[in-house]
Amino acid sequence: MITVKSAAEVALMARAAAIVVEALREARRLILPGNNTAAVDRAIKKTIEDAGGRPAFLGYMGFPASSCISLNAEVVHGIPSPERVIKEGDLVSMDVGVELEGYYGDAAFTVAVGDDAPALLACGRRCLSEAIARCRAGNRLGDVSNAIEKTARDAGFDVIREYVGHGIGTKMHEEPQVPNFGPPGRGPRLVPGIALALEPMVVNGDWRTTVSGDKWTVVTRDGGPSAHFEHTVIITDDEPRVLTRGWEEFA
Repeated sequence: MITVKSAAEVALMARAAAIVVEALREARRLILPGNNTAAVDRAIKKTIEDAGGRPAFLGYMGFPASSCISLNAEVVHGIPSPERVIKEGDLVSMDVGVELEGYYGDAAFTVAVGDDAPALLACGRRCLSEAIARCRAGNRLGDVSNAIEKTARDAGFDVIREYVGHGIGTKMHEEPQVPNFGPPGRGPRLVPGIALALEPMVVNGDWRTTVSGDKWTVVTRDGGPSAHFEHTVIITDDEPRVLTRGWEEFA
């Protein structure tokens, strides 16, 4: 069932989302060659807890960290570790969720370490932007999904099909699922108050994935690089409201 959030609920979600952005800001400061991903995760956890929030990923279905940090061919759900050291030229995807007073925010971005952002990252950003632009009352959910797929394919890339965006609110994952592919004009009608975590996952190569031996980290089967971008968005009577707006300034 798709829930519609009240203004009070959206306000609480916005507070959680603001903490997400601050945690991502701290993470971005530490995404440097030689730093390990466990140190980045510790900084994220401290930032969230200092702000009064709770790391939503920590313990979720047994996940052992406060953030997902995925490198290169890793699509999502990478586990931070002292042995996973960031290197020059890496693509680093950061995904952070926060729970505050029973409400959730969620966002992600990918950066290239020590290099200009490659075309794959620019495409991922455009996919997210085009998806947000379709988040208008009266549109269908399929319009959002199709915008992501079309933008990626027009740029010569592809999208992951086995993992999707989602509704969000009093749970990290709510209905509806938001695929990154599919025809327009289908799916539920968007109405004011629906909250969506849009998260294009764009790949340079085959979209098929596998899960690594840690039973969490999702990687492309062909080893092609991946980029992941995410915002928490509220449907309104007018322009979509992006609750996690801000990471674009430093990512």
